[in-house]
Amino acid sequence: MTKQELYQKACALPLLPGVYIIRDKNDEIIYIGKAKRLRTRVSQYFREGVPHDAKVTQMIRHAFEFDVIVTTSEFEALVLEASQIKTHMPKYNILLKDDKGYSYVRIGTGDWKKITAELQKEDDGAEYLGPYTSGFAVREMVETANIAFRLPTCNRKFPQDFRKGRPCLNAHIGRCMGVCTGKIKLEEYQDAVNGAVRMIRQGKAEILKTLRQRMEDAAERLDFEKAALLRDQIAAIEKVMPGQRVVTDDEKEQDVIAFAGAAGGVCAAILRFREGKLSDKKEFVFRDTLSIDTLREEFLPRYYLSGGENIPKTIAVDAPLPDQEILAQALSEQRGNKVRIYTPERGDNARLVQMAYVNAVERLARENSRSGIDKAGRLLDETAHMLGMEVSPHIIESYDISNWGDGTSVAGMIVFEDGKPKKSGYRKFKIQSVAGTDDYASMAEVLARRTAEYEKGAQGQFGCKPDLILLDGGKGQVSAVKKALKNTAFEQVPLFGMVKDDKHRTRAIVTSAGEEIAISMHKGVFAFITSIQDEVHRFSIQYQRQSQKKKSYASSLTKIAGVGPATAKALLNHFRSVAAVRQATLQQLCEVKGVNKKAAQAIWQEFHPSASQE
Repeated sequence: MTKQELYQKACALPLLPGVYIIRDKNDEIIYIGKAKRLRTRVSQYFREGVPHDAKVTQMIRHAFEFDVIVTTSEFEALVLEASQIKTHMPKYNILLKDDKGYSYVRIGTGDWKKITAELQKEDDGAEYLGPYTSGFAVREMVETANIAFRLPTCNRKFPQDFRKGRPCLNAHIGRCMGVCTGKIKLEEYQDAVNGAVRMIRQGKAEILKTLRQRMEDAAERLDFEKAALLRDQIAAIEKVMPGQRVVTDDEKEQDVIAFAGAAGGVCAAILRFREGKLSDKKEFVFRDTLSIDTLREEFLPRYYLSGGENIPKTIAVDAPLPDQEILAQALSEQRGNKVRIYTPERGDNARLVQMAYVNAVERLARENSRSGIDKAGRLLDETAHMLGMEVSPHIIESYDISNWGDGTSVAGMIVFEDGKPKKSGYRKFKIQSVAGTDDYASMAEVLARRTAEYEKGAQGQFGCKPDLILLDGGKGQVSAVKKALKNTAFEQVPLFGMVKDDKHRTRAIVTSAGEEIAISMHKGVFAFITSIQDEVHRFSIQYQRQSQKKKSYASSLTKIAGVGPATAKALLNHFRSVAAVRQATLQQLCEVKGVNKKAAQAIWQEFHPSASQE
């Protein structure tokens, strides 16, 4: 069937809940979805002009036929969709693969062994512990053991690298025993390695019990040096173990989920808390979509209803789901008792959601660095996600108003392209239609003039449409500009204000709806937005001071008889300063365009009174 025929068939569907099954020309199922209203949902796939992301576009291109199963409720549609996807594993439904596989603890070869976390088991003669299903748990175990027993984690090889170079920072702060100095005995080192391996195998309680017994035995033998070493190891383990896990105030069983988007796709990060402790972390990267909301809606049912994951009592998500209550009901039935899905807005759980988001951003950053996406690109991706933009901004324009004491104002416009200042795009404005000091009206005038230049087909920077507009100001400036841009070419350009605190530091972003977005927790975005606000303020203040200086110079010239504002302006444009005018000869003054001989004579006599008296 053609796309038009599929659309006509979809328009004949009922406005009832159900599941739709899309097949290709080989009758293979390529996508399964659920809908509250089958006609509305399915017809959107095949209607001309409806935008879709890369995955859906490709699926539609291969679609040849579809069937539907009408259900009596949205809940039945959700459960049926999950079971059908599990049975058929359609090509264009998301595949929940976190590409981690199994992980191992590797205990190196030779006398001076090192303990590392590995994703593959190699045939290299080393000893491997595992496999473990959680790479996060393996990395945590290895890091804890190395810190507790002060084992080296550097790339140096021993004994080849003894006394070659200075000890690293870990040795100076006591996290490494400093094997590279060549002062550590082999027996002492091997004892530490064996202790670390025992801790990984047996856990904290058993290794502490063993070490305490050995410490007491050493003390009874009067081997106080050995006893002191064991005492320090015990203290190190007791100190480091609590710090290696994020612990909540209660012992609830909870998953925390957050999503981050970038130019290359979307990442879902899941932090799993069991008995109040962070027990595992999982990340899923999806390259075929850029819509976080769409992925969030599709991801959670797939993840929990597929049967491969234990369903916790509580699930904290970074944003509400469209069918959240229905999903909670389905999960409750599968678990056997009530499951709560919610979005924390404050407190410890909100910070845990932020922690999950940071992990998702970091995973995308690692993935993008492998793909050649630079740091600036990752920062723009994070900024776009924080501001709710689907695509990262390529061109950012920022505006600031600067006032004079006499009630007149100027404005500065700066441009950031791909995260970096574009000085050639900077522009200056003199406020023309606003009388007195009115920042709101002045900002509205500047943006209206900027948009008008674009709509007239201007060249250069004015001929470019920005992807993001940032105003130095709050709700008032944003509201005034939003009104000025209505029904213009810039109406749909994302618009935000940058608010400062009482110490004149960037505090938050203000949306076009007047809501504030805190940015202090997003260190990279905070620094980036602050740099933009500082730069636009510097540029507008600099322009205001230059204009004020020229105005002051011009006023000193207009005091001369026969010299008006136009003549003063012509002189300053030609000589650039009053000092240069003072030093000019009468002939040079006469050569200035716009200055007649009489005015030139008056100016020369003003600055050379002794010569005129002669």
